[in-house]
Amino acid sequence: MNADPNNPVVDIDGRSLRLSNLDKVLYPAAGFTKGEVIDFYVTVAPVLLPHVRDRPLTLKRFPDGVDGASFFEKNVSRHAPDWIRTVRIDTPGSSRGSEYADFALVQDLPTLVWTANLASLELHVPQWTVGPRGGVHEPDLLVFDLDPGEPATVVECCRVARLLRELLADDGFAAYPKTSGSKGMQLYSPIRTNDSQHPREYARRLAQRVESEHPDLVVSRMTKKLRAGKVLIDWSQNNPQKTTIAPYSLRARPHPTVSIPVAWEEVADCINPGDVTFTAAEATDRIASRGDLFAPLLGPDRPSLRANTVYHG
Repeated sequence: MNADPNNPVVDIDGRSLRLSNLDKVLYPAAGFTKGEVIDFYVTVAPVLLPHVRDRPLTLKRFPDGVDGASFFEKNVSRHAPDWIRTVRIDTPGSSRGSEYADFALVQDLPTLVWTANLASLELHVPQWTVGPRGGVHEPDLLVFDLDPGEPATVVECCRVARLLRELLADDGFAAYPKTSGSKGMQLYSPIRTNDSQHPREYARRLAQRVESEHPDLVVSRMTKKLRAGKVLIDWSQNNPQKTTIAPYSLRARPHPTVSIPVAWEEVADCINPGDVTFTAAEATDRIASRGDLFAPLLGPDRPSLRANTVYHG
């Protein structure tokens, strides 16, 4: 028997894990504890794991909760159990001075629970995967990160997402939206490419086109003074060195909101931010009733994105 129920040793799919501080409140405004964070990730694991499998994980840890200090962690080898698969990835120009890091791969439920037990509230992954022996594959996802500048909100992001959807469809790409769980949203398209730079360049051109046609709504440049009241289409998220919040990840907001896929009819009907804001409890209910709206991203049907792919409407 475990002497301390707040620090139990549990068996998860044959792996032994000691959990810690399960009663510690990580979201003070909601009274949401570390134990509830772990329970959430266990519940959403069937839909979350396929979207992070084989993608090197960057953890964003909040050991003292969302009101405390946080830090990103890439190199997990110094404290990861030996049964967790890691992959060494070059990190040139790292702020920590290291030329590589040993990233965790969240391949299964025990690994997911291990990350949650580290108070890794947020899971961030790239748009590319690694192979069984660690070789890096070219990107299989195109992403547009839509970030509203106050007083714009996710409502304006929904308008921009619909504009991007039309242009992507004209080029043969299907688009799938999800909320960021924070202020904005992301738009994904499954792709094939033979060059990791092609998605970034294509996304940049598309963002610039939307900006030129809707200058009062959209900006494609990061300059902060340009962003007030507009939606930044952050095409740079397609840089292979960058990561984006994973589908079904919690966010470190006052309440435990979730980055979760939404249907296009919800995007079209959005008139206030609450229409596309979902807490952990609401997210689990959505998954139970709607399933994984991002399932098409996992299929084999991936249109090719080449250097000369341009909007031709």
